[in-house]
Amino acid sequence: MRKLLASALALVMIAALCGYGFWTQQRPEGHYLSDLRIELALNHGAPGEHGNVLGVEPLLFPSDYQNLQRLHRKLSAYLQQAREQGLVGPRTVVVLPEHIGTWLWARGEKNALYQVTRSREAEQWLELSNPLRYGLAMLAATGDDRRADAHLRMKAEQMASDYQEVFGGLAKEFGVTLVAGSIVLPAPYVEHGVLRVGRGPLFNSSLVFAGDGSVLGQPQRQQYPDSEVRRYVHHGRQAPLQVLQTPAGRLGVLIGSDSWYPQNQRQLEQQQAQLIVNPVFLSGKHSWAAPWRGNRHQDAAQLLPLARGQVDEQTAWQQLTQPVAAGVSSLSVFMRGQFWEQAGDGQGFAHQGGELLAGPPSAGARLLNVWL
Repeated sequence: MRKLLASALALVMIAALCGYGFWTQQRPEGHYLSDLRIELALNHGAPGEHGNVLGVEPLLFPSDYQNLQRLHRKLSAYLQQAREQGLVGPRTVVVLPEHIGTWLWARGEKNALYQVTRSREAEQWLELSNPLRYGLAMLAATGDDRRADAHLRMKAEQMASDYQEVFGGLAKEFGVTLVAGSIVLPAPYVEHGVLRVGRGPLFNSSLVFAGDGSVLGQPQRQQYPDSEVRRYVHHGRQAPLQVLQTPAGRLGVLIGSDSWYPQNQRQLEQQQAQLIVNPVFLSGKHSWAAPWRGNRHQDAAQLLPLARGQVDEQTAWQQLTQPVAAGVSSLSVFMRGQFWEQAGDGQGFAHQGGELLAGPPSAGARLLNVWL
């Protein structure tokens, strides 16, 4: 009798495990509606031989990342509208916001992950749907927040491939130089024109694509990760800042709060940068008007001319990102949208010829164009 009960129990457990394994592989897609409208919030200067820098502040949600076709459709629609307004050409540098690639960890998951309202619930669905990958990633995870590390590490190879496919494809489709915001990956590098992931710590990195879809340079790592990601994202100060030659001039990329630090801008100035772009993700609804958070976890922040809370976020970003060298233009582009309870805020702006350029505030997707 005992052997019979044990055999029955074993069969039940095997059936349950097989059923769970089958369930994890199911990825039906839900109904999808998307707003493809975008507003031209800033258009400064006149067309000329030097080209232009075009910031795209997309309005994105988790469902936009369920498959690559959805993400491509929305971003392509934005760029097509810019093209119809005469803002896209071979000397155009398009800039997308910080972490636009990081959310690719959500690609190809169960409908429930996109429908919940809290990021904690979404993470639980991610773990339940990918038990083996999550378990192996936890073994390799580092940093103070190993769970967050594992969520990104477990899908890193897929994310890197998707990132290059989507953003390299957009650059080629529209014939522009494209600064693809940023993506968090383990020790990313480019080998033979392909974005690869390594086995080291996570870095918040940006890649630039040429008008033929090829990669320019190596991934630019964020030098000073902000307080929200420092528990699992490693600083990239061992990798120097790079300046890339583009049809619109020599281009440097400063990710997020890297734009605050004069030493970063001086490194780009020493390499004769003519254009500095700044992809940003500022989290928190209405945070643009809230007191400036600063970055108390970075020693270099103690040398900044502003103290935490002294001014609001808008004032701090607009003051601290002003280029230190004359003749250098800059553009800051912010992520918008809602990722579960985490909203993106901020209004993009530019500096040119010592002048601050900022269009009227708005809540939807925005284009910001500056002729160089």
